[in-house]
Amino acid sequence: MECKFILKGLDCANCAEKIRAEAERLNDVESARMNFLTGELTLSTSKKANAEKLYKCVAEIVSKTEPDVKVLQSNAPSEEKASYLKEILKIALGFILLVAAVISEHILLLSVLSVILYIAAYCICAFEIAVTAVRAILKKNIFNENTLMLTASIGALILGEYAEAVAVMLFYSVGELFQSVAVNKSRRSIASLISSKPDTAELLTDDGYKTVSPESVPTGSIIRVKPGEKIPLDGIVQSGSTSVNTAAVTGESLPADIQTGDNVTAGTINMSGVITVRTTRPITESAVYKMIEAVQSASERKTRTENFITVFAKYYTPAVTAAAVLLSVIPPLFTGYNFIEWIERGLIFLVISCPCALVISVPMGYFAGIGRAHREGILVRGSTYLEAVSKVKAVFLDKTGTLTKGEFEVTKICAEGISESELLRYAAHAENGSNHPIALSVKKAYGKKIDEGIITECKELAGKGVTAKVGGKAVLCANRRFMKENGTDCPKADGTALYVAIDGKYCGYIEISDSVRENSAAVIEFLRRKGIKTVMLTGDSRQCAESVAKILKPDEYYAELLPNQKSEIMQSVKARLGKKARVMFLGDGINDASVIASADVGAAMGGAGADCAIETADLVLMRDDPLQLCEAYKISAKTNAAVLSNIVFALSVKIIIQLLGAFGLADMWAAVFADVGVSVIAVLNSLRVMVQRKKGEHYRSP
Repeated sequence: MECKFILKGLDCANCAEKIRAEAERLNDVESARMNFLTGELTLSTSKKANAEKLYKCVAEIVSKTEPDVKVLQSNAPSEEKASYLKEILKIALGFILLVAAVISEHILLLSVLSVILYIAAYCICAFEIAVTAVRAILKKNIFNENTLMLTASIGALILGEYAEAVAVMLFYSVGELFQSVAVNKSRRSIASLISSKPDTAELLTDDGYKTVSPESVPTGSIIRVKPGEKIPLDGIVQSGSTSVNTAAVTGESLPADIQTGDNVTAGTINMSGVITVRTTRPITESAVYKMIEAVQSASERKTRTENFITVFAKYYTPAVTAAAVLLSVIPPLFTGYNFIEWIERGLIFLVISCPCALVISVPMGYFAGIGRAHREGILVRGSTYLEAVSKVKAVFLDKTGTLTKGEFEVTKICAEGISESELLRYAAHAENGSNHPIALSVKKAYGKKIDEGIITECKELAGKGVTAKVGGKAVLCANRRFMKENGTDCPKADGTALYVAIDGKYCGYIEISDSVRENSAAVIEFLRRKGIKTVMLTGDSRQCAESVAKILKPDEYYAELLPNQKSEIMQSVKARLGKKARVMFLGDGINDASVIASADVGAAMGGAGADCAIETADLVLMRDDPLQLCEAYKISAKTNAAVLSNIVFALSVKIIIQLLGAFGLADMWAAVFADVGVSVIAVLNSLRVMVQRKKGEHYRSP
């Protein structure tokens, strides 16, 4: 079973990992997952586990690591504003007292009053930090940021540097507030998706409509959705018409017009008319539910950078504390026993060395990137995949349903020994159980009711075709290659064709055409400008592939492929680029699950095959627009640049000021900037990733 806890106020990624590791060691706990993105700790436990006992154990672990963090069974967002207001008032009062103290000391020359004001300001700013640090020390968690700050500020007070002591506490509090606001801002960006899961449904019963939970609605039931309500389950509109806001699922800002017979998706919002919907699947199989699961598990897939920072922070704080002690004790023994000066340098070294900027800004950058991607209608399963998108060396693109619309139309019927209408009838009945775009186009062209009573032994062969018995006759509808494998000779069609054999005899083919998506050429041109190799893969005929390739101009293209051959070609090209080269595959998520899974970054068009796409892909383009791949690349590049610049900036500033501090060339004010200033700048730099591009900005077409 699973036990879930919300850790309210948790905004330190390093502490989150410590809590997870400690929780995993508890009795009856098999594994622990910490979702820093949502502040949720999930424990997988044995059946004999006691939930109340686990809660107490988790609360004790959290209190030891982060005493100010509350362990809750459910989130309470109203507490967030009150907490912010309290912190702002504390900082404002501390700042006013600090200014008054400086005026008293340097302008009014009232030294006694200034000391009183300094002490008052220090107590206001340092009280909570001191309580947190003392609690942590009592629970043997000595090496933490609060302890570093408290030690340094008390040392400054002892040395008579009252203004510096207050400044350390004041600006540290400002930095903590900025950090908390930034983390919660990023979380709210993701929470907008999680909150899109509907809470209730109006189910039609014998006694009229009844409000129930979506989980309890059987498939095939009728539900009613009023204006302003979320559509609770996937289904087909039975009556009424409306406009639907799909932004929560696709990121598309414009509403979609819906009428009787149209499909609707759970999590989208009914904007105007009352509609009734016949449900087609349970809530647990809906796209929005799978998206929520994917997002909630996203933080578990960490990048190499995040893993490095986690390990780095584990050893960094004890190391710099030891270095500060050595700096305070050893040099005076060789420089005339001037301990006061060197203790001051050691305290400055402590403040500079606080790892906040690194520990929070790296995961913050990736969370911001994931949140920004979601707003653009791009679902990313984890930061490791977001990091990889802009580092791929080759992108493999499926043709049908990805570069082309996948909206096939029958353009020609060529029959032999049978009428065209009969050929179409047999093909439509054989393809009745398939949802492949070709099958749908054949059934649409047939335009009559399918007699399911005459269809038996229907079987779909991935990448090949279908077999069925229609009215007792064995019907094979397949591509030309599979026809040959079954010993049936057939002529070559000019384009994409479905070949039909009845009782082993070739009876003709149905030619089908597809149109290229308007943005496909722009995507390939964009990738080319970025130095990324583009390869088009398709199971269609060589002639059809060639005609599309002439329009889109990919670097390479391969035709008449089975799904396993697509994987083989992808691995072959990857070997040519080098073993360490990363490759991406973008498909429609229906027949390409195995290829998507085998790519370093598997991407899928979410609308065409949302369920399969979200199950297997690392990146899902929910608007079915290949141009979203360009946006994903830009978000990835911007995120990676922000993370790298944060690391370089934080380490550079800290190392430089540490050296200056060790040689007595940096004071406590410089130390405060090296800690709080760097942290705030790094967090703000991470949040830049969430800034969306201006409306009207488009990618350049070739």
